[in-house]
Amino acid sequence: MLNLSNLSKPAGRKAKKRLGKGEGSGYGQQSGRGHKGKKARSGGNVSPGFEGGQMPIQRRLPKRGFKNPFRVNYRILNLSRLAHLEENEFDIAKLEIMGLLPSKGKKASYPVKVLASVTEDFTKTVHIKANAFSKRAVELIEKNGGKAEVV
Repeated sequence: MLNLSNLSKPAGRKAKKRLGKGEGSGYGQQSGRGHKGKKARSGGNVSPGFEGGQMPIQRRLPKRGFKNPFRVNYRILNLSRLAHLEENEFDIAKLEIMGLLPSKGKKASYPVKVLASVTEDFTKTVHIKANAFSKRAVELIEKNGGKAEVV
């Protein structure tokens, strides 16, 4: 039975470091801050990236690369994934339902591009509606009497 004489702290709880509470605590005297210096003082600490007056690495290294703000990311669909299906007409919504395109998350808003590999031999007649097509994909679709429609 619990009463005031036998209370204890909950299991799994660790006591807070009690700085400056005497030598017996293990954190007396300088309270774990060492001797003197900027980091021993109250409110004293160096900013991230400060290297003691040496030229910081983010300023020593050259700026590299470029991020194109006009880049268009596509959800990719390869023609080979449609070859074994029984359907002949495809649009973006139908491809999402079939699980051939991501329909959740960040990529769900990306436009769809249909691709075909150079070695691919696609022999199915299909009608596909997508945002973009590679030249090879259009060539293969139209060769088989299908239609590649840009939406």
